[in-house]
Amino acid sequence: MKKELIFLGPPACGKGTQTNRLSEYLGFPHVDTGSLLRAEIAKESEEGKIAKSFIDKGQLVPPELVGKIIANRLAEEDCKGGYVLDGYPRSLEQAKMLDVINSNIDKDNSASFKAIYFDIDTQILIDRIIYRQSCPKCGEIYNKKFKPSKVEDVCDKCGSPLKTRADDNEETAKARFDTYFRETAPLVEFYEKKGVLYKINANGSIEEVWNRLLEVID
Repeated sequence: MKKELIFLGPPACGKGTQTNRLSEYLGFPHVDTGSLLRAEIAKESEEGKIAKSFIDKGQLVPPELVGKIIANRLAEEDCKGGYVLDGYPRSLEQAKMLDVINSNIDKDNSASFKAIYFDIDTQILIDRIIYRQSCPKCGEIYNKKFKPSKVEDVCDKCGSPLKTRADDNEETAKARFDTYFRETAPLVEFYEKKGVLYKINANGSIEEVWNRLLEVID
């Protein structure tokens, strides 16, 4: 049976780390909305050009356009067995769009849909953000407090100097959480009512969270 997996949770809850690993484990594509938009822009597709026109003006890409890009990606051959979707949906409007997308794609197939919510303590999230580092070359993520690099400020994988985002500070982090809980948290209730929400405790080490995730997936 096809597995359709989406992930919910506030910024820095660990979704990116776990979904990348889960994609490799299951052999399903990891569909990250941000990366998908950047890829469409880079290849100068029709949708990418329109998305770029909004981004260049500092505006949000319209939900209908994001939905079309997601729909095109999920309809591709490598998603037929399942997908790991990260960063979408972010609103009830997008959640309803995804229902339509899946129903159109899965007309002749049976599919299991799960919305997995990473439940985590807010102070841990703040620490994950303000101590976060990333490699600009290979994209590896580190954290000075929870997952430091072997050599300080140097990427373990490629040896590049690690960077800290200017907006990774406590004030900005709290503002991001406020935005998340106002705009995205209602999705938890939406999927709970549909009977497809699975909460996992995202406090703990990467391995501890990974094992909890596998219990939900299998």
